[in-house]
Amino acid sequence: MEVKMQLTEEQQAILNGEKGETLAKVMETMVRYGDVFGADKMVPVTSKYNHLVTSVGLKALAPVYELMDKLIDAGAVSKQQFSMDPRPMDSNVPSDLLQDIVFKYFMFTRQEFYEGQLEKLGLMNKNAFTCTCYMDEVGNTPKKGDILSWAESSAVVYANSVLGARCNRNSGIIDLMGSVLGYVPSFGLLTDEGRKASWIIEVRTTKKPEAQLLGSAVGMKVMEEVPYVRGLDKWLGGKLDDDAKTYLKDFGAATASNGAVGLYHIENITPEAVELGEKLIREDAKVYVIDDQELQRVYDNYPVIWKNKDAKPKLCFMGCPHMSLNQLISWTEKVEASLKAAGNTQVVIPTVFTAAPDVLKAFGETPYAARLKKTGVITSYICPLMYMNNPMSTRKPVITSSNKLRTYTNARYYTDDEILEQITKGGK
Repeated sequence: MEVKMQLTEEQQAILNGEKGETLAKVMETMVRYGDVFGADKMVPVTSKYNHLVTSVGLKALAPVYELMDKLIDAGAVSKQQFSMDPRPMDSNVPSDLLQDIVFKYFMFTRQEFYEGQLEKLGLMNKNAFTCTCYMDEVGNTPKKGDILSWAESSAVVYANSVLGARCNRNSGIIDLMGSVLGYVPSFGLLTDEGRKASWIIEVRTTKKPEAQLLGSAVGMKVMEEVPYVRGLDKWLGGKLDDDAKTYLKDFGAATASNGAVGLYHIENITPEAVELGEKLIREDAKVYVIDDQELQRVYDNYPVIWKNKDAKPKLCFMGCPHMSLNQLISWTEKVEASLKAAGNTQVVIPTVFTAAPDVLKAFGETPYAARLKKTGVITSYICPLMYMNNPMSTRKPVITSSNKLRTYTNARYYTDDEILEQITKGGK
């Protein structure tokens, strides 16, 4: 094949089949991928671990299982151990008989088989199923400057922005191939030029903006471009602590799902913004001002696609992306206080808080776990998106404060305060 980019001798040898036909095909795929986006070379993947997005054993993914078998048989396994996106099912999450039948017999029929393949390919451990692999409890936290081969959009934008690692918004399977090969094509967010901001976001709200709502507004405006955000640092306490990281996790997920943002810079907060400041801004950068009125306009324009728009919610999902440990703790306190004020002892809507298995384990070792259980809130490692993709689940009026879940399913978005009001007091 004709190769536009510059390959090293080792890379060319792999392409020529000197390390086997299977690895040659993987290299050809990655070279073609790079050529499409104008990559000039392949660069080594330098992170200790990888993260893969395709975590579900859907019946329809037969070609994926065939590909996995070929890689395993050829010994072309991942050069790194990897974590995965969340599992799609959990018996602790409320579902009816029809939902269960669809899950078990029509959707995730190959889950156990697929997880066996993943273990052979290099899965970190059986708990490594989460979209927030970068949590300290999970252990897949890239360092600043690390080159990654990830695809999960909320994880990519977090790694790029909050951690200062480098990763493009890849697709599923491309993430695996980069890990198997140990190289990815250099373009876009892997380059200094590609990380410069073409938008300046001026945050001029009178109170701390809702992370998911602000991220939604930014994502819909800038789409795949890089924003440089001013004025948010004062609401984040001027430092990148655990609270700020949790806020930016949710903000970034909304920018990535409501738009296609793979990197953002927060003035005085995120690593590259602290290091380089306004040098990150392109000369022709556009400006978008976000005040209280603009956030309200964005919120008011979200479509409600429930069959009955006045239906009473039957389920609430929190944690898309998965919640952090400090979120689980702070939400326990908020739920308790709001229930007490309402004169209730348990939530009035079935409510599920989702988090990584290892985060849930750490939470279980705190006194807050028993306190949250008393409120009736369920904790789970499930992927809410996969639950909602069950056609039987679309019949349920589900509420959430996740703009990602709102975007990809028929779940209805409310702010955190509105969610708290509904699950503890009812109404709305």
